[in-house]
Amino acid sequence: MTLPSLPALPSVPSPDRVRDELRALRACRRSGVVGGTGPRALARIAAASRAFGLVGGASTQAAIRHGDRPAVIDERGTLGFRELDERSNALANAWRARGLGAGDGIAILTRNHRGFYDAFFAAQKLGANAVLMNTEFAGPQLRDVFVREGARVLVHDDEFAAAAAAVGDTGAPLWRSWTDDGSIGDGTVESLIRGASPERPPAPSRHGTFIILTSGTTGTPKGANRRQPTTLTLTGGIVQAIPFRQHEPLLICPPVFHSLGIAYLMLALTMGMPTILQRRFRPDDALDALVQHRAAAVVAVPVMVSRMLDADAARPSPADLSALRILVTGGSQVGRALAVRTQEQWGDVMYNLYGSTEVALATIANPEQLRRAPDTVGPPTLGTRLRIIDEQEREAPTGVTGRIVVRNVLPFEGYTGGGGKPVVDGMMASGDVGHVDENGWLYIDGRDDSMIVSGGENVFPDEVEDHIAGHPDVVEVAAVGVDDDTYGQRLRVYVVRRDGADLDADAVRAYVKDHLARYKVPRDVAFIDALPRNPTGKVVKRRLGEIEAVVE
Repeated sequence: MTLPSLPALPSVPSPDRVRDELRALRACRRSGVVGGTGPRALARIAAASRAFGLVGGASTQAAIRHGDRPAVIDERGTLGFRELDERSNALANAWRARGLGAGDGIAILTRNHRGFYDAFFAAQKLGANAVLMNTEFAGPQLRDVFVREGARVLVHDDEFAAAAAAVGDTGAPLWRSWTDDGSIGDGTVESLIRGASPERPPAPSRHGTFIILTSGTTGTPKGANRRQPTTLTLTGGIVQAIPFRQHEPLLICPPVFHSLGIAYLMLALTMGMPTILQRRFRPDDALDALVQHRAAAVVAVPVMVSRMLDADAARPSPADLSALRILVTGGSQVGRALAVRTQEQWGDVMYNLYGSTEVALATIANPEQLRRAPDTVGPPTLGTRLRIIDEQEREAPTGVTGRIVVRNVLPFEGYTGGGGKPVVDGMMASGDVGHVDENGWLYIDGRDDSMIVSGGENVFPDEVEDHIAGHPDVVEVAAVGVDDDTYGQRLRVYVVRRDGADLDADAVRAYVKDHLARYKVPRDVAFIDALPRNPTGKVVKRRLGEIEAVVE
């Protein structure tokens, strides 16, 4: 696979980089990301990192540091860190014996369970490219992405057999990762693992990479290639802002093929935290898991948080979440209403992240900041530089909306199919617009391509969405611009009402008019049963026009 050529992003200036590295190391030591091992163990960890990279060697590092402690808890039971590492060793050895190696593509189409670890870390230990497939893909789209990314093998769950058959037409081997009946016969990953040596495979000629696909909310998902990081700054930035602790259980709700899911899967592995995985997100099941395992932390996209809050409120008595200290959310806009509701119902546990597949992580807002400003995504994380620029690419004043540009220690290397994001003075445009306040905290005002001009006035749909979402009779809302012969464009909102609510279009308009400028009042209001979303919880606005609805 040939990666596209993009303008090089200059590294962070040397004095700042050294300072950030030292701060990251201190944060990682305090939290338990590193340290706590003797010289021999450190030497083994260093050898694994040299052989497979920081990501590829993470399962081996965890096995050395945390041994037989619980690593993964899924529907099939519990695996320890040592067993988890040995399983990916065995799978890598089995695939190597079948001719797979450095630079080959291994596509992974699985839900959240142990099989993802098996395939992902086996690929890294081979020096291969792990291509993280979206579980919503139909056969033709799966095949197109498989071919585009140069994959040679597909690992899939039984439930995706029909879609996987389209890849099988290419002649590529298909390996079943999760079998519905628990079988371990021919064609299963489990049979490969049981038939191969669990010893560490030889070091590949190059470190593996992984390709995360964009959400595809505006079109065909693109592949974003990530080489393995060579610094602790990104991890240090997370644990400096969020008080994770070693060995405390963590529930990961988003799909692990998504950047939010895999980032915290890796963090949990490094810190020796048991990771609770469920193949499908169901709010009551997630609450039960938090209670059963006394989980200290949960990762969930905003729509999942909203549904868990609803489910908890509907119970005869609230779930016992006394062990829960951390709720990490991101992946889409949280909004003021959800942040306030979470604080009222569960206390000061929310940490609101801003980033993307291309940007990685940019900012984190902690509970104290969210108390003061529920709609902020917080200050930049360690190692991140962030600016707001105007149309002339000059830095915008405090409080003024402009394009968000970012530089950090994990630069985006371009889409695998070609192209990339605009770069301004060595900083990459995130694709969003926003502003910063006097504290340096960031606020997201919308997508840079979503602004509509109605009657000469600029309107950001996200602002209107966030406001309407605060209405007590509204479950969720999406706003879009549509063509208008008189005004050029007009604002249309799609509203999901709470059961039994008698909210009508005039009430929605009046609610907006009472709080926002007149030109931000939606001319069109449509009530629908649910917003169209992708597996990562993002609203797919281009599909709103396909929904039958009476526009008032």
